[in-house]
Amino acid sequence: MARNTSRVVGIDHISIRVSDYEKSKAFYAKLFAFLGFELSDDYGTTIGWTNGRTRYWIAPAEGRKSHRIGDVGFHHYAFELRRRKDVDALQSFLEKEKVRIVDPAAEYYDDYYAVFFLDPDGLKLEGMKYGELTARRKRKPLKKKT
Repeated sequence: MARNTSRVVGIDHISIRVSDYEKSKAFYAKLFAFLGFELSDDYGTTIGWTNGRTRYWIAPAEGRKSHRIGDVGFHHYAFELRRRKDVDALQSFLEKEKVRIVDPAAEYYDDYYAVFFLDPDGLKLEGMKYGELTARRKRKPLKKKT
C-alpha cells in the first residue's frame, strides 16, 4: 500500500460568521491588538487578522443569527499563549473590556492553564498555555551530591 505523504503543517485560518458585523469587528480588533495580531485584509464585509502563523476572519451571518454552545459546529477556538502570565494578562484585559468570562484563569488539566470567554455572539474562545511547568522542571538543574 502506498504511503500518503500529504501532511498538514498548520492551521492557516478560521472564518466565522457574526450577527452584528460592526460590533464583532470592534470586539475582535481590540482583542487581536492585545494578542499581537495585525490586520491582514479588510474587504468591507469581511475582515481578517493575523499573527504571521494563522489568520482569523469574520463576516456577517447570512442565515440564522444566533449560536448556542453545544449546537452542531464550532465549540471553541483556543489561542496558545507564550506563558501563564499571558493568560492572566488576557483575563485582566477581558475584565477591563467587560467581556463575559465563562471559566476564569485556572489549571484545567495537568499543566494546562487557561481562561475561557465569549465573543459578542457567544462563541467560546480560550487563551491557554500548556506545558510551562513541565518545561521548567526539565530545565531546573539537579543539585550535585557532595
